[in-house]
Amino acid sequence: MDTSEIIGILGGMGPAATADFYAKLVATTPGAGDQDHLRAVIWSDPTIPDRTEALLGDGPDPTPWLLDGSRVLREAGATVIAIPCNTAHAFVPRIADHVGLPIVHMIGEVARHLTTLSPRIHTAGLLATTGTVRAGLYQEWLDRVGIRLVLPDATSQDHEVMTAIHAVKAGLEAGTHEAASTTALLTRAAQRLTEQGAQSVIAGCTEIPLGLPAEAVDVPLVDPALVLARALVRRARAGRAQ
Repeated sequence: MDTSEIIGILGGMGPAATADFYAKLVATTPGAGDQDHLRAVIWSDPTIPDRTEALLGDGPDPTPWLLDGSRVLREAGATVIAIPCNTAHAFVPRIADHVGLPIVHMIGEVARHLTTLSPRIHTAGLLATTGTVRAGLYQEWLDRVGIRLVLPDATSQDHEVMTAIHAVKAGLEAGTHEAASTTALLTRAAQRLTEQGAQSVIAGCTEIPLGLPAEAVDVPLVDPALVLARALVRRARAGRAQ
């Protein structure tokens, strides 16, 4: 493990997803005690403008906030940046040359991960924010590795996927009717994707795994936050300080 590596987590998009990501980073790090874990700095800034609204032309550009957060992480000693928000990756090209640190690209890591699954994945489904879908982030990366992407229709996107994402962002208490209803919405949306031939479903918004258990989907459910956490652990174990 490269003990000089310090993970900079650019978070707050949303806060629950950031906390969930750090828990996954801890859970995927091998070790017998505290000292075996990675050092990390978390900048959780929930004031970053909504990424989907920005991409749809309905809100301010979050790029200045992302740049500011990256600077905070760099000044705090981070050696690499992780962004546990799918939609925010639409803005990575705008900040990548200005942050002074490598960014481990979550969506690129998901594309790589899908190519390792057996049996081989030819078609994947995507549950994500409308901003992520419109930006074509997963389409671009999966096309590079020869995987077809299927998406919810407009009704499912609006009334199932986005309704569920907003519910998670508003705060769900396990065991409540609201939590069960949110899980049901996402389960139906995932089933529609498998009916279109999806051999795997990408939980392409970091709130989705908080409302959709893997066992509710009858094909492998890929959690990009978990994939990102594992990529960071691999990087540190390989000692790839850049």
